[in-house]
Parts: sequence; structure tokens; C-alpha cells
Amino acid sequence: MNAKITLLLSIVLIATISCTNSKKHLQENQHHWSYSGETSPEHWIEIEKNSDCNGKHQSPINIIHKNVDSVKIKEDLKIQYTPTTLISKVENNGHSIQFDFEAGDSINYNNETYYLKQIHFHEPSEHKINGIIYPIEMHLVHVNKTGQIAVLGLLGEEGDESQLFEFFESFLPIEEGTAKSIHQKIDLSSLFLEDKHYYSYNGSLTTPPCTENVNWIVFKEPIILSVEEVLKLRNNMPINNYRNEQALNNRIVTYHF
Repeated sequence: MNAKITLLLSIVLIATISCTNSKKHLQENQHHWSYSGETSPEHWIEIEKNSDCNGKHQSPINIIHKNVDSVKIKEDLKIQYTPTTLISKVENNGHSIQFDFEAGDSINYNNETYYLKQIHFHEPSEHKINGIIYPIEMHLVHVNKTGQIAVLGLLGEEGDESQLFEFFESFLPIEEGTAKSIHQKIDLSSLFLEDKHYYSYNGSLTTPPCTENVNWIVFKEPIILSVEEVLKLRNNMPINNYRNEQALNNRIVTYHF
């Protein structure tokens, strides 16, 4: 009888230890940041200990047009997109739909060349202009040879269909955590960025590690895409994958027209 009790207690003890270890392992793997619950943007600084997420120069921001510094020249930004640049792959990383690029497209900003690395999307927009939230925002992320970052932020407004977005969405749906090779040409000159006015300011990445000293260029005029295109992107991303508005903290926003 004692042997049976001892065996039963041993089984219970092993099960308890196993359960505890499983919970611990699960908790360790659930600390990754997200857009909701205990790992939402409000908690990123607690999760990403060595990040800049509690810095003073964070993004996104609400751009109030009447408060910006205006300049008349746009010579500090030159778009160098070609029709022969290749998309290498598309990935659903659990936070957004991301298109990675092979070497080709670049911008020249303040006499420094930044190379296009990837494009991803947020729904609704992260940046606001005069408090207005747009249905979607596209980020074109560029990096120079020393690792400095420049991001073009394009706000999306619902209207007619966009051939560019039709091209992007032809590779969807894609399951979370998976990627597809593409290796197809894309011509981003159809965005006509040279014709748009823009705001610039010093900020950060809008996802952990929230790296600061990012050159932000946010275009005033939105791009146009259809309601169906917005919905298709939305259905392939986490709901509300945006970071909340960050304090300006006396930073200067410049308007280029």
C-alpha cells in the first residue's frame, strides 16, 4: 500500500514539475511584442529592455501643419527609383506584410544615399496630419552604408484602384510566419513622389527596438487605393497594427513644398 502511495506521489510530483516547466517555457516564448494585450505598445519598454522605446525622439507623431517650419526648396530629397528593381520576397512576420528588395532603388537625402531595403504596411496609419488618421500607411525603409535609416511614410486614402497595390496584393494571402520568393521587377516611380510635398523630422522606428535617429519623410498628399485593396491588406495583418502617437518633445518638423 505504501509503495502505491509513494508511486502515486512521485507521478504527481513529476507531472507538477513538468507542468511548471512547460508554463515557464511558454511564458518565455510569449514575451515578444505585439499590438494588443500585455505585449501591446504601452508595454514595449517592459518587454524590450535594451530598446529605445522610452526615448524622447520617438515615432509616430501627429503633424500639426500650422506649427511646422516651412521651406521652399525640395532639393534635399532626390528619389532614385528605377523600373528594373527586383522584389526578392514577401513575408508575413506576424506584425505586418513586408516586401524585401534586392539592390537597386535608392534615395538621396541631405547628400547621403540610402538604399531601399523593404516596404511594409500599417492599418490604420501611424502618423497623423492635423489629427487625421488615414486608413493605411506604407513605410519604405532605406539604409545607407553606415547603417543610418531613412523612412518614407506614405498615407493611403480610399478611392480608385491602384495598379501598384494590385501588384503587391497578387502575392497574398500569405500565412503568418511564412515567406514567398518573388524575384519580379517593380516600378515604384508610379508613386510620383517627386511631385508630392512632404514633412521631415528626426524620429525612431515605430516597432521595437524603436531605434532613434531615424530620418522621417512623411508625404502630405496621400496615395489612392481602393477600399477592396485596403481590406485585403487588413485581412493579412494583425488588426490595428499601429503604434500610438508619441510626444514631439520640442522636435522641429519641417515642411518642404
